[in-house]
Amino acid sequence: MPNSQAQESPAPTEQAAPQQQGEQAAAPKHKDKTFFQVLRDGGIVMFPLAAVSVYMLTLIIDSVRRIQNKVVCPPDIINLLRSQFSAGDYNAAFQTCRSKACFLTNVVRAGLSMLGQGKEITEKSMEDVMAKEIASMNTRIYYLNLIGVVTPMIGLTGTVLGMMSAFKTLGTSGIGDPSALAGAIGEVLVATATGLFVAIPGFASYYFFRNRIQAVSSHTEEVINNLFRGMPYAYLAGMHIGDDPIYAAIPKEYMAANEQPAEFAEQQSA
Repeated sequence: MPNSQAQESPAPTEQAAPQQQGEQAAAPKHKDKTFFQVLRDGGIVMFPLAAVSVYMLTLIIDSVRRIQNKVVCPPDIINLLRSQFSAGDYNAAFQTCRSKACFLTNVVRAGLSMLGQGKEITEKSMEDVMAKEIASMNTRIYYLNLIGVVTPMIGLTGTVLGMMSAFKTLGTSGIGDPSALAGAIGEVLVATATGLFVAIPGFASYYFFRNRIQAVSSHTEEVINNLFRGMPYAYLAGMHIGDDPIYAAIPKEYMAANEQPAEFAEQQSA
């Protein structure tokens, strides 16, 4: 009898092995999701985030192309203006600035048109145009800063909407499978992560290009100061540079008050 009991004792272990194998076979295998499946889990907010990311990339490429010294102050135009200034041919320099518009030529053109009004008015005119040009460049890159602020909020909105849906399902069906709830929460966090991935390059690009604008503006100002150094304003007083029309005239009231009768004018001339 003891021998028969000893032989029968391993039977439960032999029965448990097939059960464990059956449980392992029944357990679902984890399958990694593709990139597009992960993005789909982020919900509807992934569409505006994708559109904003494309627009941000377009702004970055455009800013890289525009904000550089050779575009803001082309070397060939600098050399041409220097030769025209040295020859005293300010009308030719004005026409050069008109035909080859850029940051540098827009500012120089404003100064040339006011040379006959004196040094102070000339410099004030160039300062105003330079401020407008800098503001125009800053306006374009400001959208990068706006993207950096807005995209995390869009992502967070998608996460909140997903969490609301997940907990709504939990409230109706109960927590039958905690792992499924955890997986659902992990999926909706994709929206927040995507918003951050778009915002961080947007912020970094904004501050980078803002510093680049300051650098190219300082370079442009230095070039303009060299061009106008030693300008003979005394010889240019009252002169009109360029062919821009002047619409302002002496007031009619002043002309009428100082108009003399024809007979009195003839007597004075005699």
